[in-house]
Formats: sequence, structure tokens, C-alpha cells
Amino acid sequence: MPSRGLILAIESSCDETAAAVVQRGSHTLSSVVASQIATHARYGGVVPELASREHLRAIVPVVRAALAQADITLTGLDAIAVTSGPGLAGALLVGITYAKALAFATGLPLIAVNHLEGHIHAVLLNEREVESAKSQVSEARPGAPSDDDPALALVVSGGHTHLYLARPAAGTWHYTLVGRTLDDAAGEAYDKVAKLLGLGYPGGPWIDALAQYGNPHAVPFAFSQIKTKLHLAGRAPRTKAAKTAPIANLDPHFLFSFSGIKTAVLRYVELHNLRPEAETRREALMTRPDAPPRPTIEDALATCSQPTLDLIASFQHAVAGDLMKKTFAAAESLGARRILVTGGVAANRELRARFSAEAARRGLGISFPTLALSTDNAAMIAAAAWPRLLTGEFAQPDLSADPSMALGC
Repeated sequence: MPSRGLILAIESSCDETAAAVVQRGSHTLSSVVASQIATHARYGGVVPELASREHLRAIVPVVRAALAQADITLTGLDAIAVTSGPGLAGALLVGITYAKALAFATGLPLIAVNHLEGHIHAVLLNEREVESAKSQVSEARPGAPSDDDPALALVVSGGHTHLYLARPAAGTWHYTLVGRTLDDAAGEAYDKVAKLLGLGYPGGPWIDALAQYGNPHAVPFAFSQIKTKLHLAGRAPRTKAAKTAPIANLDPHFLFSFSGIKTAVLRYVELHNLRPEAETRREALMTRPDAPPRPTIEDALATCSQPTLDLIASFQHAVAGDLMKKTFAAAESLGARRILVTGGVAANRELRARFSAEAARRGLGISFPTLALSTDNAAMIAAAAWPRLLTGEFAQPDLSADPSMALGC
């Protein structure tokens, strides 16, 4: 048994360099994130080469800051954890190489963590911290979430939209893939629609903030039933998402597709002649990263016509509705009584409100991470590493990046 259960985790799968120290998977002593939004904003998306370069610049000071914030040195740790996939190959290698160097220099065990599993443990970490705080002032609530309960997890972000049945067993967790996106992830659709409308990057916060000023029923977006493609013979189509089981093994009712609604928004913009407005907005909101102040929602509102706001609200309403419909259908089909919603899109206000209301109506438990734990961070990687530390599941010396790493079976 580790003496203090302290794990230093490093996360560098995409465009955030993060480090955190977490105790026993349930108490965050520090969490430091260096964002690259300013670097990639001018391009409307993540540029892999630039991401790797920024990770190289940030990795050492971020780790030092996490140790200092936790008031601990490397000698006080029990293990080092690092994201090994999925993600951008070059970005992953920066974190892995540094973590391996630290582990070699200190003699500490190295634990490799799947980024998707990390997102699931972001919710579990938040639950443990909330329950720990409540237990200090009162007895535990009846029916409070427990790590002994299976859960249906929706991981929804810029790179992933996956449904997993997560089951605890023998001190660790086992995952079964239930559903996934066949093309764009939900967060990716947000980014692309925001870019099309001349909004900033990342697109999710912009669309979420502006949607409240529009009519969510103005544009009747619809998602048709997804059918397997005969020419693929049950294989998953080529996407940027992680490798997965053949789609023939998945229930088509739990498959997502967001490329169609992205195209529908494009057609609506062209049909209603909103492109000139979007170009004007892009010019108004585009600022150099080194020339503050950054544009605000008020700046965007000043450039948005009511039809554009209605389009934004309708897009968000449709995406959140599709995510909700298939998630709760999967929960009912599998008999899951508890739902975990995590990933960057889990920070969306409308999604949280609608999921919470539907869960209450059905009598199901539902949990979200904090806003800070929704986006990429290292605390979630440390939390996911804790069960592996207990079972002695350590990485081999030849650990390398796996950009298309799958989770579960």
C-alpha cells in the first residue's frame, strides 16, 4: 500500500499542458493547466505542430508549479502517471518522454492512462471530493453515489463522443463501448459551426453563451436514424476518433453523427445570405493573441442578427437533444441507474440543464465534473491512475504514444 498515495500526473494529449498532484484518487492537492487557446485561435482549430512546440515550452514549468502548489517534492511521491493516448502523437510524446525521464530519475513507478478513462474519472474524482467535504459536516447522504455502482458514461468533447458502460470490479474499472460517433465529435461540430459563423475558438463557449439570445425552435434541425453502410462490412469508418469495435457490434440507436448538422448549418447560412455577416463578425472579433483585450460575448452580440442567434440556439438545442436522447435510451436498454457526463462539452449549460431535468424525471442519478475538470486536465489522469497503483499495473520501459488508443471492448 502506498504510504501517502500521492500521484503526479501529466496530460499533454492535445492543446493543454497540465500537471496535477492527487492523493489516493480523491483529493486534489494541485492542478495546473497551461492553455494554448491564444496560439491556435487565429487558425480556428488546433495545429498539431504548434501544439507540440508549446508543450515543449510549458512542460517543465507546469510540473514544477504543480509540485510547488502541492507543497511536495518528487521524493514525496508514490508514482508518476501520464496520458499515453488517444490524442496528437507529437503532443503525447512530449508528456510521455518527460514522465519517463522523471520516473527513471526518481525510481518511481510509471502509470500509463487512457485519456478517455481520465475523463470518466474526472466525474468520480469530483464525486469523491464533494462527498468527502459533506462527510466532514454531516453523515453521508442516503443514496449517495458509490464507486461500487456501475454507470453509463458519456464522454463528449472536441475529439470524442463515446458511450461506455463502466463497471467497478476487483478494485479497478472495466469499460464496454456502447455507442460512438461515426464522424465528427460533438465538440468538433461546435468548433466548425463557430468558425463558419465567424466566432472564436474554441467554439463551444461562444455558441453556449450566444444561444440564450435565440429561439431554439426557429430552425428545425433533425437527426435521421443511422444505418450501417454495406460497403464497410461492419468496419468503423475512417475518423479522427479512437479505434473501436466494429460498428456492426454496436446498436445503431446509440451511434452518433454530427457531420450532417454541420452541413445543414452551412446550407442555412448560404440560403439566408448570412455569410457576409459572418465575415464581418470574423474581422471584428479577430485579434492578435498579443494584443488584448480579447473579444467578449458582448462584442459578438453586437455583430449577430436575430436570424444568426436563432440559428445558433437551434443548433445547440438539436445537438444537446440528440446526445440526451441516445444516452438515456442506452441507460434504459442497459438498466443503468446512474449516468456520468464528462468531457469539454459537459461544461455546456443547456446540456447540463436538460440532462439533469431528464434524469430527475426518470429517477436516475446523474453527475458532471466541475467546469475545470470538464476540459483536459491532469487531475483526472491521476485519479484514473490510482486503481492501477493499487494493483501494480505499471507501464513498461518502451511505453510510447498511441494516438488512436481505444478504451474497453
